[in-house]
Amino acid sequence: MTKNPKDNPKVITLGDATVGPGAPPLLIAGPCVLENVELALEIGSFMKAAAQKHGFTYMFKGSFDKANRTSISSFRGPGLDKGLEILSKVRERLGCLVTTDIHLPEQAEPVSQVVDCLQIPAFLSRQTDILVAAAKTGKVVNIKKGQFLAPWDMAHALGKVKESGNDNILLTERGACFGYNNLVVDMRSLPIMRSLGFPVIFDATHSVQLPGGGQGCSGGQREFVPYLARAAVACGCDGVFMEVYPEPERARCDGANSLSLKDADDLLGELHRLFEVVADVI
Repeated sequence: MTKNPKDNPKVITLGDATVGPGAPPLLIAGPCVLENVELALEIGSFMKAAAQKHGFTYMFKGSFDKANRTSISSFRGPGLDKGLEILSKVRERLGCLVTTDIHLPEQAEPVSQVVDCLQIPAFLSRQTDILVAAAKTGKVVNIKKGQFLAPWDMAHALGKVKESGNDNILLTERGACFGYNNLVVDMRSLPIMRSLGFPVIFDATHSVQLPGGGQGCSGGQREFVPYLARAAVACGCDGVFMEVYPEPERARCDGANSLSLKDADDLLGELHRLFEVVADVI
């Protein structure tokens, strides 16, 4: 049994900002994988301005290593050292919050020296050692719900972080397996996870991914991102996650489900109006 979905989760402090009831919605956005500092700054600068224009708190996201790519020949990113250098420059030059994902417990501490939030990939959301290591850094931990998990199962994942002495937690919905090479979003997941006591983010672009459906890479259906994002805001999420790229067709990872910068800007305008309406009823 879950609590009443209208029960408010705790408010999480994230740098100088807050996430949760009464706070501006959080936007987590950036390229799937880091490529170079110039591109990261271009994307981060644009999205920070778009977030401010539409009333969102902005956090840049970029992966230094995509350890779960479909093919061994796929581009994985610049690696830990170079990736942290890029993330550090984004945080310093743009003055924005920064997050990235970790794939090994030993990455938690060095990454925590650079970012404001540690992201746990969906495939690793049950891995105890990674969750404990992330918790012990004291940073906010964003746990992405595994595609194979029910929303109420996230009580166990967040429990591992809490019992390790850290209750600064975000939960992210990114779709559930629906047969081969397909995902579906059960919108009930958002209020159910929110009733566990922590803010919930909706990953609008990974939710339209077609895992492994692109002949050695993942496909995607970006045309459905706005529909799912609007529905998620109506269900009471506390923020949205989007992968964005200047020309998605040229992205080295997840281009099929990424939004262009302009499309992301337009969508944020729509979502802001919905967040204002929903705040009065949830």
